[in-house]
Amino acid sequence: MRVARITSRLREHTRLRVAVELALLAIFLGLLIWAIRGSFHAAGKDLSNANPVLLVLACVAVAAYYLVFVLGWMKILADWGVRISYPTALNSEIVSMLAKYVPGGVWTPAARVVAMRRAGVKDAALVTAAMLVEAGLSAVAGVLVFAISLAWVRGVNGPVIPIGIFGVVVALLLHPRVFHALATRFLRRFGYHELPPLRASTLAGLLVFYAGTWVIGGTGVWLLLRSVGAHPAVSTIVFLGGVSAVGAIVAVLAFFAPSGLGAREGAMYGLMLAITSSGAALSATLLNRVAITLVEVLLFLFGVLVLRRKERRDSRGSSPASASAEPAPRG
Repeated sequence: MRVARITSRLREHTRLRVAVELALLAIFLGLLIWAIRGSFHAAGKDLSNANPVLLVLACVAVAAYYLVFVLGWMKILADWGVRISYPTALNSEIVSMLAKYVPGGVWTPAARVVAMRRAGVKDAALVTAAMLVEAGLSAVAGVLVFAISLAWVRGVNGPVIPIGIFGVVVALLLHPRVFHALATRFLRRFGYHELPPLRASTLAGLLVFYAGTWVIGGTGVWLLLRSVGAHPAVSTIVFLGGVSAVGAIVAVLAFFAPSGLGAREGAMYGLMLAITSSGAALSATLLNRVAITLVEVLLFLFGVLVLRRKERRDSRGSSPASASAEPAPRG
C-alpha cells in the first residue's frame, strides 16, 4: 500500500519524479565508474590512437542499422492498414530516439505519437501499440542473435539465463492472440476500440528482419573495436550484434537513465570482455555512445532538410487521393 502511494505521488509530481530518476542515475553512474575505474587508463590510450577511417565506417554501419530498421516500423503499420512514406517513418523514428535523452521516460512514445499525428495518423493508441510491437520484436530478435552466437563465443560473463527468460516472456506476450487480448482490454479502459490483429506471418517475417538489423549493428561495434586496436574475429560480429541488443534492452529497463546512459554501456562493456581486453571494450563502448548520438542527430537533420523537402515537392504534383497515411479500419 505504501509503495502504491509513493508511485501515485511520483506520477502526480513530474518534477519530483524526474529528480528521483536523476538521483538514481547519479548513483548508478558513480557505482559503474567505480567498478571499471581500472580500465580508464588503457581506454584513454586506445582512444588517443583510434583509427579515424574505421570510426567513420562504424558510423556508416550504425546509420545503415537505423535506415534499415525503419522499414520494420512501416511494415507493422501497413499490416494495420496505415501506409506512410519512408521520410515520414524515418522522421518519426529518429524523433522518438532523440526524445530518449530527456529525463522522464514518457517522451519517447509521446514524440512518436506527435510526429505521426503531424503526418496525418491521429490514432495515438494504434501508434503506441505499434511501438510496443516494434520494441518487442526487436528485443526478441536480439536475444535470439545473442543466444545463437554463444555457440562459438565462449567465456561470456553476464546474465545469460535472465536474458533468455526475458526473451521468452516477451515472445509470449507478442503472440497474436495474447497481444491482441491484452491490448484490447487495456485500450477499452481509455475509450479506444480494439486493434486489428497482427498476422503471425508478419510477426515471423519481422523477427527475421530485426535479427538482420542486429547483425548490421554488430558490424558497427566490430569496426569500433578494430578502430581502437583490438582484433576480434569476423565471426564475433553476430555476438556483438547480440551485445548491442542486450545493451538496448537494458537501456529500456533502466527507466531512470536518459537513453539508458550508463546502463547500456555497463552491459555492453561486461559482455565484450569475452572477446577483447578491458581497455578496448571500454573504448569501443564509449565510442558506441558517441556514434549512436551523432548518427541520430545527423539522420534527423537529413530527414527534415532533405527527405521531407523532397517529399513535399513530390506531393505537390500528386493527386489528393495519394495520401501519405491511411487510418486503419476500426471495429
